[in-house]
Amino acid sequence: MTARDDDFTSATGGGPAGPADAGERNLAPGTHSPHAPPSGQPATGRSRPHESARAQVAGAATYIDDIPELRGTLHAAPILSTVAHGVLRGVDTRAALALPGVRGVLLAGDIPGDPVLATFVHDEPIFARDTVEHVGQVVGLVVADSVMQARRAARRVVLDIEPLPAVLDARQAHAVQHYVLPPVVVRRGEPEAALAGAPHRLSGQLEVGGQEHFYLEGQIAYAQPLEQGQWRIHSSTQHPAEVQHWVAHALGLENNAVTVECRRMGGGFGGKETQAGHLAVWAALAANKLRRPVKLRLDRDDDFLITGKRHPFAYDWEAGFDDAGRLAGVKIAMLANCGFSADLSGPVADRAIFHTDNAYHLGDVEIASYRCRTNTQSHTAFRGFGGPQGVILIEAILGEIARHLGLDPLDVRKANLYGTRERNVTHYGMTVEDNILEPLISQLERTSRYRERRERIARWNAGHPVIQRGIAITPVKFGISFTATFFNQAGALVHVFTDGSVQVNHGGTEMGQGLHTKIMQVVADELGVPFERLRCTPTETGKVPNASATAASSGTDLNGRAAQFAARHVRDNLAAFVAGLDGCGAGAVTLRGGQVISPRQTRSFDEVVKAAYANRIQLWSDGFYRTPKIHYDKATLTGRPFYYFSYGAACTEVAIDTLTGESRVLAVDILHDVGTSLNPAIDIGQIEGGYVQGLGWLTTEQLVWNAQGALATHAPSTYKIPATGDIPAHFRVDLWHEANPEDNVGGSKAVGEPPFMLAISAWEALREAVAAARGDGRAPLVAPATAENVLKALQTDASMPG
Repeated sequence: MTARDDDFTSATGGGPAGPADAGERNLAPGTHSPHAPPSGQPATGRSRPHESARAQVAGAATYIDDIPELRGTLHAAPILSTVAHGVLRGVDTRAALALPGVRGVLLAGDIPGDPVLATFVHDEPIFARDTVEHVGQVVGLVVADSVMQARRAARRVVLDIEPLPAVLDARQAHAVQHYVLPPVVVRRGEPEAALAGAPHRLSGQLEVGGQEHFYLEGQIAYAQPLEQGQWRIHSSTQHPAEVQHWVAHALGLENNAVTVECRRMGGGFGGKETQAGHLAVWAALAANKLRRPVKLRLDRDDDFLITGKRHPFAYDWEAGFDDAGRLAGVKIAMLANCGFSADLSGPVADRAIFHTDNAYHLGDVEIASYRCRTNTQSHTAFRGFGGPQGVILIEAILGEIARHLGLDPLDVRKANLYGTRERNVTHYGMTVEDNILEPLISQLERTSRYRERRERIARWNAGHPVIQRGIAITPVKFGISFTATFFNQAGALVHVFTDGSVQVNHGGTEMGQGLHTKIMQVVADELGVPFERLRCTPTETGKVPNASATAASSGTDLNGRAAQFAARHVRDNLAAFVAGLDGCGAGAVTLRGGQVISPRQTRSFDEVVKAAYANRIQLWSDGFYRTPKIHYDKATLTGRPFYYFSYGAACTEVAIDTLTGESRVLAVDILHDVGTSLNPAIDIGQIEGGYVQGLGWLTTEQLVWNAQGALATHAPSTYKIPATGDIPAHFRVDLWHEANPEDNVGGSKAVGEPPFMLAISAWEALREAVAAARGDGRAPLVAPATAENVLKALQTDASMPG
């Protein structure tokens, strides 16, 4: 038998909540389809296009490679190690230097400042020196008149490397205690006693792969020497302030000599949080040596080989539970594959610990986290920042418990949810104060018709041995704030010009997520002017200094609030000025709809601005914001690391072909909590995109290193991200209806990372389908669930650990 297209049709029977129109989406009550709001209406709370959408569609949006090159600009290309671990005995550059157009070669000896990158751990050399630590490690640069001349020459450099034994996976590293950072253990209660007294016990192992960021715009930097020892760096980065610091450190300069600018990125996803700094440092060092501007743009293959990925994880776990599947005790060992240096592995592994509970109360628990050092790329931030690696484990455990007991996995999940006072404190000591998990999940259960579809799928599976189906609902509870408390601060500038137009600048970076758009909406409402009167200028270290990375889903929370405060200062100045004219209190003056209204008179905003300028009233201001309430003991990993939680749940139905291992997502229903949405169209786009990217991580995106430590999947031909054909016709997104109970900008909640973990529902649905096909209640499926891995799961001996 072979599969027909009809076999891969959803069991929804026309859609869980009505007709399954392609791309169906529901906005929050009171919102509208994407269009500019009518005159006089608030800018926030309404869908409007991304501020650069028209320019991007027209090809007029400038990325770094589009910036006109200064006269004399040179191009650099990296010299890469071909050995995973070895002694670097020599570098022969003669053949490269003999090629036409080659202007020079840069090695570790050409670094005027510290030869080690200015990371927190200070463990990663700018260029490999005495040893190489992974295939693709940068040994140096070739600089030439053109990109292709530089790349061809870089491949002519001969490296003399004496190979050493390489450690290539986390379990191997853990066995020899090969770590980039010391292990961390979080413990509450007496898990051993709880396990011993539990009516049921299970144990198992799990392997979850990494993920390539695959941003549309690759890593790139353009270094321009300026007068008097100063520098301008154009960097595709999520963290301009860190790039500034790294470049200054490598050049032996103070930070004030370096200005970093980023108008926009063509995607980042965490891959440009730290690792964009490498490109900037390399380009600046080459420019410093040759006294010419230098651009460095990696081709896609080199980008794959050089840059870190989402951390692959391996797990060992043991769980005790009662007849309803409620957890009594849990012991977990997490092995994070960090690569050859620490990078951000410490906080990534910490967040994996924080999110191992996901939506569930863990009473007696021990989580041991091992940050394993391997001879691969140094793995780094990726959307979710360790959270997905924590969430997937607890969801896998609860799925195993449900199948062991013969229960519906949703019932087991609901039995373990955070709830009453005795069950509302996390394993790291934070009280869950705004818990909407049960009503949110129950609403999705109803609107997706989960129970009905689960019964229908059971009947289908009984009559169709080749095509087996599965369905699952999984929730997410995701903490919002940087776990490094000092990063939870932001600054912004708002300038009102004499014609009434407004310019906004802030420390966040735009990578396509709509950050600038949302902040412009917030400022427009604060000043009471139409959105169209605003422009947002490039992020630049010379305007807002010391800005935190645009990461941790906090871009709008931090920068939006800072910009709101800056605009409020200007608004208050204008209100006080008009109050003086009209003999009323400043509180009686309102700004809305492009007008300034007092009890005596209504004036246009432009008129008031001109008069205020003539009377020497300040029309610009800065704003600063620091997140309240948060505190956190890094030594014990306890406290309140998060300002609030974002919640959501997804119901996903899948089908697998038991002959080929092929799988397909048939239907997706999502209910997600974004508080009061500042821009529903952008938020829904983030939810859809996060889910699809998570789906790629768990189904098609497999990173493969060969026995020599070389990454074999380093191009689109071998590394498969989801395509349009992978998106089901029924893809429904609804927004939860309540505002953020914390005092956040506009009552909103963060939306960048939490939806990524909704795709775990697809992986759990695949495990349900595998268990149904096997007939023994087991689903020994690793992630990603490629066709090969699905087949392995179907054929694995029942005696092997799950």
